[in-house]
Amino acid sequence: MSIDSNVQPELRTDVRRITVVSAGLSQPSSTRLLADRLAGATVKRLADDDGAGGPRIGAEVHVIELRDLAQDITNNLLTGFAAPKLAAAIEQLTASDGAIFVTPIFTTSYSGLFKSFIDVLDPDALTGLPVLLGATGGTERHSLALEYAMRPLFSYLHAVVPPTTVYAASSDWGSTGDASTGGLPERIDRAAGELAALVRVTDRSGRVRDPFALPAGFSPVGGFGAQ
Repeated sequence: MSIDSNVQPELRTDVRRITVVSAGLSQPSSTRLLADRLAGATVKRLADDDGAGGPRIGAEVHVIELRDLAQDITNNLLTGFAAPKLAAAIEQLTASDGAIFVTPIFTTSYSGLFKSFIDVLDPDALTGLPVLLGATGGTERHSLALEYAMRPLFSYLHAVVPPTTVYAASSDWGSTGDASTGGLPERIDRAAGELAALVRVTDRSGRVRDPFALPAGFSPVGGFGAQ
């Protein structure tokens, strides 16, 4: 797991915690590159005046590289218990004010590693969390995977997903796009602005639940949870 912290030095009045989850398999990877650009644009948008007299907000960014947690994720699926590094990553994500999830697209959908990480989260872990979705792939043909695969997944988890998602094909890097869609930098900036607007008003970090707390009604000897 790689967790990097970056607190903006000219902090204003408040700080928000942003967790970036990257499911890239190579190192370096275009998935991590897109994740970093989305995070940087979101931090910049938070630091800017919101246009309505609101405060400029600082951001503390933490990055979780799923490739470094692959074995722990698999063990968690088999045993039901999270190793310390995985537990720390889950706790960090759960305590965030906003998150950015980026995955490579394999066979028209998110990667198995990405989905496995989602599967070890508590079903309520992302409830109310503003989440920006991004994906990378070799061809533009997979861009709709964000809408038919990723958005429904996070809607099911009750995350708050902005209207704009960002897909980066190989041809998008360095491209300026066209008049109707714009280039990758424009899409990143638009999506970051939408996430920043949600993160500005969230009170989620002030009411974080214990990610490892047992659900109501749990009984170790019978009834719920005894399967």
